[in-house]
Amino acid sequence: MKAYIRSTSCISPQKSFDHEIFYQQPVEYTNNFLAVIEPDYTSIFDIKQLRRMSRIMRMGLAPAIRSVQEAGLESVDAIITGTAYGCMEESEKFLKKIIELDETMLSPTPFIQSTHNTVGAQIALFLKCHAYNNTFAHRSFSFEHTVIDAMLLLHENKAKHILTGSADEITEFTFGVLQRFGLYKQEPVSNFDLYTSGTRGSIVGEGAAFFVLSNEVSEMNYARIDDLELLQKTNDIPAIQSWMENFLQKNNLTAQDIDLVITGRNGDFRGQKFYDAIEQSVFSHNTIINYKHLCGEYPTSSSFAAWLAANILKMQQLPVCFNKTPDMKQAFKNALIYNFYQGRYHSLILLSAIN
Repeated sequence: MKAYIRSTSCISPQKSFDHEIFYQQPVEYTNNFLAVIEPDYTSIFDIKQLRRMSRIMRMGLAPAIRSVQEAGLESVDAIITGTAYGCMEESEKFLKKIIELDETMLSPTPFIQSTHNTVGAQIALFLKCHAYNNTFAHRSFSFEHTVIDAMLLLHENKAKHILTGSADEITEFTFGVLQRFGLYKQEPVSNFDLYTSGTRGSIVGEGAAFFVLSNEVSEMNYARIDDLELLQKTNDIPAIQSWMENFLQKNNLTAQDIDLVITGRNGDFRGQKFYDAIEQSVFSHNTIINYKHLCGEYPTSSSFAAWLAANILKMQQLPVCFNKTPDMKQAFKNALIYNFYQGRYHSLILLSAIN
């Protein structure tokens, strides 16, 4: 199964909505909390619509609508969204009101807008799309499952253009709770120094990235998704290496055929050994870049990596924050994303250039 990325858009802690990240230096954060840089939404939505939208709805709808518009479409044949956290801000509002009002006279609006499928439903309402609509809330595999579902629909010829993507937000309250579990660093660190910090935990992030996937060949296409595979609940390094090698072999590739490897290294010393192992064995001779210093760590950050890879393959250039070295390949025919999350979730996404 393969799928073409017809268009894509992303909102992240970097200036990604208008692709400025490819031409400007990245934004630096020193507070371990990478909040998205929100664009001017009035270029997409009416001001009256914006007043009724929660933050996660604006974050999710803007790149989704931008992707559909860039693809030259008025609507799509299916909408598939992924999220791990759902609508955190609205959930917190509802729970706080339960306590403050002693479970009486509660407004239903925060509850209605707190469900995981809120973003997907709002996209459908905006596009007037009555077709297939599905939301995956599968933790760190949420985005990957949206792509798998879309590729199955395309393979079965049940749709021609599918909008797929993910959105996750973080709040100060939730960040404080998760930080106590050791998921994020206790001491302030610059995102530029993330990979040399050598301490426990990562830096928190958030973001939304959407893609219009199609089974049609077109010069408009950014890239092609060739394959995707998941591995869960294993910390056995030889088994992970074997899994990667089998994945490449299944796609008639060797490690040397991969022009760019994008890893989810996140600065947590507990996960360093996994990335070190594959970079010293399977991909010891490859160009490797990391992406989480740009967007932070969150369950569906692999959608940001997919957006990054698609743009690199289309533009045939790296963002300016990745310094080129003399031995780096000048052309990128393919890219492999490897993400590892919280010691349990491993994913591989293989993309290739159109030309």
